[in-house]
Amino acid sequence: MSLVFPHTFVPWFRAVAPYIHAYRGKTFVVGLVGEAVAAGKLSVFVQDLAILHAMGVKLVLVHGFRPQVNEQLAAKGHVSRFHRGVRVTDAVALDAAQEAAGQLRFEIEAAFSQGLPNTPMANATVRVVSGNFLTARPVGIVDGVDMMHSGVVRRVDHAAIRRAIENEGIVLLSPFGFSPTGEAFNLTMEDVATATAVALRADKLVFMTEMPGIREHAAERPDDASAPIDTELALADARRILGALPPPALPTDTAFYLQHCVRACEGGVERSHILPFAVDGALLLEVFTHDGIGTMVVDEKLESLREAASDDVAGILTLIEPFERDGTLVRRGRTEIERDIGNYTVIEHDGIIFGCAALYPFPEARTGEMAALTVSPLSQGQGDGERLLKRIEQRARAQGLDSLFVLTTRTMHWFIKRGFVQVDTDWLPEARKRKYDWDRRSQVLVKKLT
Repeated sequence: MSLVFPHTFVPWFRAVAPYIHAYRGKTFVVGLVGEAVAAGKLSVFVQDLAILHAMGVKLVLVHGFRPQVNEQLAAKGHVSRFHRGVRVTDAVALDAAQEAAGQLRFEIEAAFSQGLPNTPMANATVRVVSGNFLTARPVGIVDGVDMMHSGVVRRVDHAAIRRAIENEGIVLLSPFGFSPTGEAFNLTMEDVATATAVALRADKLVFMTEMPGIREHAAERPDDASAPIDTELALADARRILGALPPPALPTDTAFYLQHCVRACEGGVERSHILPFAVDGALLLEVFTHDGIGTMVVDEKLESLREAASDDVAGILTLIEPFERDGTLVRRGRTEIERDIGNYTVIEHDGIIFGCAALYPFPEARTGEMAALTVSPLSQGQGDGERLLKRIEQRARAQGLDSLFVLTTRTMHWFIKRGFVQVDTDWLPEARKRKYDWDRRSQVLVKKLT
C-alpha cells in the first residue's frame, strides 16, 4: 500500500486546482500516433484521458496507425510506399489500413472499459462514441505520384461530434473518411485531428508524437539534436521556422507536426501542442503544470508578444509609472529605459503596451535578472505575466544562462508558484550585489533553467 504525504500532496493538489477550473468545459482534440500503441503506452495514456474527462474536459481522440499498417503490409509481402510523408494507398494498403483501424478501435475501446481497482480507471464510466463523422476526397496526383486511395478531410460533422461530447462521451475517430458515393479513403491522423480541431473551434489540439517537441533554433540548425526544446512558440515564429525548412518526408522531421499546429492556430485553435508519448504522463504534465513539456504553438493575433523597440519607450514609461509611484517597482528614468530598450519584452494590444519585462544578463555568473515585470491592471489575471516570464526564460536560455533571478518586495509568492526559490543576497553575482538597495530589502528568488 502506497503512502500519501500530506505535506507534498496537499500543496501539489492546490497548485493544479486553477488548471482544473480553467479547463472544465473546454474542448481538446488529441491525436495519438500508432507508434505509441505499438510501444505499449495505450493503457496508461487512456487512464490520463479518463482523468481529464472526469475533470470536465470534452475530448475527441484521433488515433494513428502507421506501424500497424506497415506490419499488415509486411505480413502480406507488400512494400509500404510514402510520398512527402503520406502513404500511397493502393488497394492492398487500403485493406491493410481497414484491418489495422478495426483492431486499434477494439483495443482503445477495451482500454476505456477497464475498471481495475487501485488504478485511475476504478469507478470511471467512460462512453466511447464513434461513427462516420468525416467526409473525404482523394489527394489525387502529387509531383506525378498517384496517391490512389489516400485522401484528405473534406468536411467534419462538427455538430454531431459536439452533441456527443456535450453528452459526456469521448469521440473516437479513425483516420478514414468516405466520399458521398461511399468510396473509402485512407487519411492521416494529423489531417483528421487538425481538421476536427478547427471545425470544433477546439481550445487545444494535442499531438502525442515520437518527437520531444520543436528544438530552439530549429530554422537555423534543424539537425541539432542537443538543442533544448522550445516550450512555447508564437504563431509568427512557428511560421518563420516552417518557411526555413524543407517539406517534411518523415514524422520525425521538424516540420511534420509543426505544419499542422500552424494550420490549426490559423484556423482558430488558440493553442496546439507537440508532446512526446515516451514521457510518462506527458499529457497531464502539459495541462496541469506551469512549464509543461514539449512545444506549444500559441495564436497571438489579438496580442503581440515581442521584443521592445525604441518607439515603445513612452508606452513602457506609462505602464510602469503607477507601480514605481507606489513602491512596487524601482524607479527607472526615460534615459535608462532608452539605453536598455533591447533588454525589454512587451505585450502590445491595438498599439497599447499592456505588459513588459526586461532581462539583464550576467554571463560571467551564467545567470540573468528579470526586472520591471509589469502587467496593466486592465489585463491582470489573463496570463500575461506568465507569458512574459516564459519569453524572458526563452531569451535567457538562448544566451546560454543557467538561471534567472528576480528582486521583489511584494510579489514573491507569485514567483514561488512558478518555480522560483528564495536565496540569500550573497547568492547574487558580484556586479549585481554591489548595486543592491539595502533600504528596499528586496527578496532574492532564483529559478533554474536547466
